Amino acid sequence: MLLKPEKEYVKKLVENNLRIDGRAFMAHRDLVVETGLYKKAEGSALVKLGETMVAVGVKMSVEEPFPDTPNEGILIVNAEFPPVASPDFEPGPPGEEAIELARVVDRGIRESKAIDFEKLCITPGEKVWAVFIDIHVLNDDGNLIDASGIGAIAALLNTKIPKYDAENDKVDYTTREEPLPVRKVPIPVTFAKIGEKIVVDPCKEEEEAMEARITITTTGDVICAIQKGNGGFFTPEEVKNVVKTAFEKYTFLKEKIKA
Repeated sequence: MLLKPEKEYVKKLVENNLRIDGRAFMAHRDLVVETGLYKKAEGSALVKLGETMVAVGVKMSVEEPFPDTPNEGILIVNAEFPPVASPDFEPGPPGEEAIELARVVDRGIRESKAIDFEKLCITPGEKVWAVFIDIHVLNDDGNLIDASGIGAIAALLNTKIPKYDAENDKVDYTTREEPLPVRKVPIPVTFAKIGEKIVVDPCKEEEEAMEARITITTTGDVICAIQKGNGGFFTPEEVKNVVKTAFEKYTFLKEKIKA
């Protein structure tokens, strides 16, 4: 955690149109996405956003559908903040930050209709595929939301559905052939307000100095989720500008994922 003089230093830099790592205000850190690293998962991705590192795994199982969506599959997102990833993380059940992270990633995927859940129905009202996304923070150097959201969609694109024997009600996890029906690629872009200025993809020092945070998740043509955090406020004009930038960043980030 930054001390007050260090926070003031970060704010002073931004006030003078500089960032602590030398980036332009609307420049992302280097983004590296690797997929298929975890063989026991149906899909996986490792994302490095600067020094921030997140691993995402996807597991699937046959479950009973929710009563209000008997013909659709299930999505469940969990996030873990192990103490080894940051001195700010504590052992025990998920805290508020982990719960918020899981919800933001979940909302982006769910509201964008990224997965065709109807195609995950096996027997209406009885059996459907459940998709479990597990986010593991390996190193926190800021902007876990974007790293996790990118990792989640990359892992989903990498996911293959296990073979299901309906007659014997058994899943063969050693045989994966059919890709998960992913039809949209939602990508979050997070902005931090520091003083009167706004920067994209805040690093850890910038997060600790910011007054407010906002995440815009889009599919390139529509907004599918917005999440504001950390108190503070954004003016209507500032929101308009960050939304415009989120759309502009979409193609660049999607190419990194698809690569």
